[in-house]
Amino acid sequence: MDVKNNINFSPILTIILIALVTTIGSEIKLVPFEDAPFRFGLGTIIFLLAVLIKPVPILKTGIITGVTIVLCRVSLDYLFMNEELLTSFVERFPAALFYISFAFCLHKLNIELYKTKPLALGLFAAIFEIISNMIEEAFTLLFVTKHTIHTEEFILFITIAFIRSFSVVGIYSTITIAEQKKQVQQLLSIGSNLYVETMYLKKSMDHIEQITASSFELYKQLKPLDSNLSTQALMISQEIHEVKKDSQRIYSSLSKITTTKSLDSTLLSNLLHYITAGNKTYTEYHKKDIHFNVSYNKNFYIEEPIALLALLNNLVANAIEAIIDKGTINIAVNITKNKTVITVEDTGIGIPKTMLPIIFDAGFTTKFNNDGNASTGIGLSHVQSIIERLEGEIAVTSDETTKFTIVIPTHKLYRGDN
Repeated sequence: MDVKNNINFSPILTIILIALVTTIGSEIKLVPFEDAPFRFGLGTIIFLLAVLIKPVPILKTGIITGVTIVLCRVSLDYLFMNEELLTSFVERFPAALFYISFAFCLHKLNIELYKTKPLALGLFAAIFEIISNMIEEAFTLLFVTKHTIHTEEFILFITIAFIRSFSVVGIYSTITIAEQKKQVQQLLSIGSNLYVETMYLKKSMDHIEQITASSFELYKQLKPLDSNLSTQALMISQEIHEVKKDSQRIYSSLSKITTTKSLDSTLLSNLLHYITAGNKTYTEYHKKDIHFNVSYNKNFYIEEPIALLALLNNLVANAIEAIIDKGTINIAVNITKNKTVITVEDTGIGIPKTMLPIIFDAGFTTKFNNDGNASTGIGLSHVQSIIERLEGEIAVTSDETTKFTIVIPTHKLYRGDN
């Protein structure tokens, strides 16, 4: 019983909140013509945007919103204008008709199907607002006032309806696109980490393969000499083979994730934005003031976005750690027909010249945690492995600034349908 109440409470609370906010917004209004019985407020904008963002029962929300608006206005009339309740109710009831009609139309349309079609959604919303306005005005003319709608007023109805509807759809689309970009950024970040781990697993699998072959060879050599030892060697070989099969299953699953086609259409500009946005957070974590400069001579769709993201994230993170308190990181991409040159340059403490020849060796590190334990030292070796897989090269210089220069064949990064 408690679980059911918790599940149902949130939508009801959301509907009530939409109704209250819409009621407040509807009081911020514009009266376009003197003595005209209609007015334009923010209520419609708030209501439409709310039901687009929050998946609530639209018809129920429209009914509750309409009733809330009428009750609120009747109460204000009674308290501050001394109007009779019945008279005030008849005058205010058309507003409820508008929201109920508008919600009914949206409900029948099933707006969930049109959220990815902004032009169609904006058009339908404008038409529904015009219909709802006409229903509201028809009741007003019959029971409240005999004001006749003139041609210019009707044109104003249509114009305002289109402006409000397309404005709301534009705002919603902007919010949706921003959220989608955030999700893609998170997906790419996860994918880049998995990509590196997949490479590490592939190396381990190659090593396991060598050990399996060596242990089986040992079994064959021991077999004519000592049956007990040869049996033990065979058992070890079989156990290693099982580990290899488990590793292959994991590698197969990870490979599908890190080569997912949904990420193949990543633009270079978007990828560089994801890198700087993510690493600005890393900069703030280290409480440093670092400025990022990003440049590229051509924007293009990347063939291997996760690989490029993985190696650039590693180099930029290292640059952040190398900078003391304040500095600059420059990321540049220069693409030509045959090769793409990528540079990552920072104003950090630099790398001693004696260490430059060995920084890409697995296990090399200059980083230690607060307990004095060294890091794994596999970051730059993974960067080099990624670049080698892309048939590229990497070089580093360290004088006043530290600069990593990566050269990759363009056909490895650049999609031909750009």
